[in-house]
Amino acid sequence: MSLRVIGAGFGRTGTMSLKVALEQLGFGPCYHMVECLPQGPEHYRLWEDALAGKPDWDAIFAGFNSTVDFPACGSYAALADHYPDAKVVLSIRDPEKWFESTQQTIFAPHWMAYLPNSMAGPFMKSTINDYFDNRMHDRDFLIRRFNEHVAEVQARIPADRLLTFEAKQGWAPLCEFLGVPVPPEPFPHINDTAETQAIINNIIEHGFERAFAQ
Repeated sequence: MSLRVIGAGFGRTGTMSLKVALEQLGFGPCYHMVECLPQGPEHYRLWEDALAGKPDWDAIFAGFNSTVDFPACGSYAALADHYPDAKVVLSIRDPEKWFESTQQTIFAPHWMAYLPNSMAGPFMKSTINDYFDNRMHDRDFLIRRFNEHVAEVQARIPADRLLTFEAKQGWAPLCEFLGVPVPPEPFPHINDTAETQAIINNIIEHGFERAFAQ
């Protein structure tokens, strides 16, 4: 199994909706941060190795047909090279709204304060914080970085291999791009702010191991 779809858009750009949509279209399972975090330190080290120049992408994505969200979106170019037949979907949204969403969830101050001394600290630093120069609350910088990332992906990935996509566009552009029929069900619009906050707060309260204990 190898990746057939690579999500290049940052987290908080409708990536959970896109994950569910890809799985409905037959491109699942789809790797997302919600699959990554529960896998624990051994899996995190694979990401640390990848960002240190020693990637084992097939091990990271074993069992998955697609990926969206962090941490993979920061390595979209390497993944596009490693999986040359995969298509790339760049999920986007209004940059100001994206920034506000991050501050309530994935870049919330209490979460950013907790992570450095947690078991996921080195992994988060190498895959996300370093990507943003650890300026997780700098509005102007983050919005500029968002816009730079969009422009970079659009310049780097050939047009026939790339779809720039907003969840509000629904099924049509995504299905046309992937060459599959439009499902009869409505496109999944998942506002996972409360769920993301609950996951974060559970980890902070109980620690990673207890939060993800089976």
